[in-house]
Amino acid sequence: MKTAVVICPGRGTYTKTELGYLKRHVADTALLGAFDRTREGLGQETLSTLDGAASYSVARHTRGDNASALIYAATLGDFRAIDGVEVVAVTGNSMGWYSALACGGALTAEAGFETVNTMGTLMQEALIGGQLIYPFVDEDWRPDPARKAELMALVGDIASRAEHVLTLSIDLGGMLVLAGDEAGLAAFEAAVPPLQGRFPMRLANHAAFHSTLQAPVAERGRARLSPSLFGQPKLPLIDGRGAIWWPGATDSHALWDYTLGHQVTETYDFTHAIKIAAREFAPDLFIVTGPGTTLGGAVAQSLILADWRGMGSKSDFQTRQQTEPLLISMAMDDQRASVTKGD
Repeated sequence: MKTAVVICPGRGTYTKTELGYLKRHVADTALLGAFDRTREGLGQETLSTLDGAASYSVARHTRGDNASALIYAATLGDFRAIDGVEVVAVTGNSMGWYSALACGGALTAEAGFETVNTMGTLMQEALIGGQLIYPFVDEDWRPDPARKAELMALVGDIASRAEHVLTLSIDLGGMLVLAGDEAGLAAFEAAVPPLQGRFPMRLANHAAFHSTLQAPVAERGRARLSPSLFGQPKLPLIDGRGAIWWPGATDSHALWDYTLGHQVTETYDFTHAIKIAAREFAPDLFIVTGPGTTLGGAVAQSLILADWRGMGSKSDFQTRQQTEPLLISMAMDDQRASVTKGD
């Protein structure tokens, strides 16, 4: 049996093409019903209503209080559908850490939903700052540490200016996700050349995640979410620092403290998490749950940056995928079929 590390996606992955994902792929209607009742009790739109909408709305579906819950439900449904492979560890990107906690057993499905729905709602209510994304690798994904250093020096320069806030939010493969206030983000946009017709790209309805600007949100989250929600994981969990939380050896209070502290207010190093996943667990497969397919590129770029199995470029990765697939995206029906019994 092949081994796999499962990777849970974060915000921005439930897009127009994902509308109806829960209806298509999540078989546990009782669990979805429980999530819907929770949201009804809070005066929020149900996931069934959002997922079953006649059309996709950026204003409606990308809101933190809606997007986070939709993505969590899709991720958990996909994780439970995995069959025929041995999952050896779980990690995630940004909001995907909350999903990873539930997939890995440190949170129950219901506690995970309470966590992600609470934090998504708090983020939306505050909506402090914003995010943008900018690449430091070329279109063939070849590592360019000098270019990354240049860009980070620029970030540092902007952050040193009066009334400017800018920091690295997520180290995302060959991309830098930056968080800041309007002045900081605008200064970066003005200083870098446009690339590939879309970068630098502002992320709609995203706050300045993983930055000190989110300290008030972290504080409110800690007040609302009890440490008693957290328990021992059943699978190893790799967090946004690359640290591993092992079954039977995890301090659940420390896990709560990290999740609602460092994870909210400090840089999320997804690239390092994937490097640790590859080197510590050496899986046959990296499985990215749905919704969406955009995280696959960041996983591949992270493996290239880690020099995993000699891959040094996008073309190297694509050649490997064609001969012996390494990355499985569950949002792609043909790939999904290779790790499930079918929906």
